[in-house]
Amino acid sequence: MIQKINLTSFKDFLKSGSAGGFILMACVVLSLLIANSPLGPGFEHFLAQEIGYESDLLQLRYPVLLWINDGLMAVFFLLVGLEIKRELVEGELSSFKQAALPVFAAIGGMLVPAVIYALFNQGTTTANGWGIPMATDIAFAIAVVTLLGKRVPLSLKVFLTALAIVDDLGAILVIALFYSSEMHLNYLLYAAGVLALLIVLNRMGVKNIWLYLLPGVAMWYFIHHSGIHATVAGVLTALTLPTTPDETESPLEKLEHALTRPVNFLIMPIFALANTNIRFEIEMLDGLTTSLGLGIIAGLILGKPIGIVFFSWLSVKLGISSLPAGTRWIQFVGLGLLAGIGFTMSIFIALLSFSEPSFQTQAKFAILIASLLAGISGYMFLRKVGATDSYSEEA
Repeated sequence: MIQKINLTSFKDFLKSGSAGGFILMACVVLSLLIANSPLGPGFEHFLAQEIGYESDLLQLRYPVLLWINDGLMAVFFLLVGLEIKRELVEGELSSFKQAALPVFAAIGGMLVPAVIYALFNQGTTTANGWGIPMATDIAFAIAVVTLLGKRVPLSLKVFLTALAIVDDLGAILVIALFYSSEMHLNYLLYAAGVLALLIVLNRMGVKNIWLYLLPGVAMWYFIHHSGIHATVAGVLTALTLPTTPDETESPLEKLEHALTRPVNFLIMPIFALANTNIRFEIEMLDGLTTSLGLGIIAGLILGKPIGIVFFSWLSVKLGISSLPAGTRWIQFVGLGLLAGIGFTMSIFIALLSFSEPSFQTQAKFAILIASLLAGISGYMFLRKVGATDSYSEEA
């Protein structure tokens, strides 16, 4: 039976994603203002405060910042996982022909920036940050695209969303494989047991969302102690949520609908507040011309559009895929520039890449500058190019 797409969740995601992007921008500005005011030291002290519970059997006492980056962000990755599965089951990634173009584009948009960063940082102490410019911040990118209104066809917005989702999946794999600490096999086995239980529940047709989420929390705990980054638990939990073969709202879509606004309006802004509190110093400008800064900026601003456009062109040239309806190649350049807005995921990977605070600060500043330049240039480019044909936003 051919599955039909329930577009309600996607439209809600698109609308709240764009609004969430504006709130995210405001939180970035607020965080920078706090960091560069007398409130800065107090805010840093608050983020370092340990909260939670610990005993001989249970260790759940961590700094506020870790709860944000490992705990709240697991909910963000849960939503990302739901989006990935929805697209795989009934969306832009549900068939080879549909998935080929955004998948090829995303691969190019990850590989080329990583190679550019590696060339700048080969043999240096910052070489481990090659994953930083691979990411695209979907909330910011959608927010900018939404500002363009009807100058950008809906098909290009859908393509950008699918590309960003594949990009997120790639980032998740990179985090799991390359940015995790020493593995603890016993906790991994416990986590695998929980995952197996969730798969069994799915096969049995269990529809109660809480019967997936509560074991998912346990899996988060085990993965957190296994050495793999805990946010992976959110994705694994999401992939076990059941779907439906028709337009009836599935448990997956219900949870996605429930999480979209909290994630975009609360969790991501909190992450931005906690992780962009950069105190500006004159030396930071010099950091932009270091191998670290240049690798990030060149990777995001040049690597993203080059990789996305070339790999997309290659996919179409080989007859594997075709351009989305109503789009032109010139628009892919602007879309590639917008994909260079790496913000949330790039900062997240930067924090995993370096333990040295000075490197983290330099990386954050470079990401902010690159994302700002990518957003402005992508917006101006697509505004200048405009759309070729008339189309409906409800198409």
